[in-house]
Amino acid sequence: MGAIDLHARPSAGFDAKLAETQALLRRAATGHSPLKQASSLGAEDVVITHLINALELDIPVFVLDTGMLHPETLQLLERTRTTSRAPVEVYQPQAEATVQFVAREGKDAMYRSIELRKACCHIRKLEPLSRALQGQSAWITGLRREQSSARAEVPLVDTSEARLKFNPLADWTWGDVWHYIATRGVDYNALHDQFYPSIGCAPCTRAISLGEDFRAGRWWWEDEAAKECGLHVKNNEPAPERNPA
Repeated sequence: MGAIDLHARPSAGFDAKLAETQALLRRAATGHSPLKQASSLGAEDVVITHLINALELDIPVFVLDTGMLHPETLQLLERTRTTSRAPVEVYQPQAEATVQFVAREGKDAMYRSIELRKACCHIRKLEPLSRALQGQSAWITGLRREQSSARAEVPLVDTSEARLKFNPLADWTWGDVWHYIATRGVDYNALHDQFYPSIGCAPCTRAISLGEDFRAGRWWWEDEAAKECGLHVKNNEPAPERNPA
């Protein structure tokens, strides 16, 4: 049984949520340029990219190719680059930094300590992210409140940092996400059909079992409170002035 069969059950308010999401994306595109969508190519992000394309919005999409992604993720990336109306940019880590880190700490360093895992995330994700967002007034993510306790209060529009962050699926359920994918024929990562609800780098992601937490397959050897790579941790990074809403 695939992910659509398992999960595609919309909430009672799905149509209203969809309308709100569409309106928010239109508002972001017209009032907060330049901005980009950050995509991990997970279920939430392919929904947002599909909406951007369906609404014909001029919002580029970017993907962080960490050098450690699953083959299924890379295959979806190539399909997305081929079919997306919106341009899809790919950012990779600095080659020398990854070579030096692996030579110094080994290819399995992430399993030895949280500090080393976060150092790996910094090289492979955070530094490329800073390049992807350079000069941007705002960005769009697939964060949802349902994903984890750390994200339980994610707002639709996060104004707490200098760079505005739009979270258009913040109040969508997992069933809403898969209902959209099913009814619109959205292409998605094949790993979702293998019980991977949250997909990151291959060494740091595993399938989950029935009843496990949504993000249980991410950094499963760590304490629950540590399970973020840093992409959505608050910081005070300056950003260009943005246009008023």
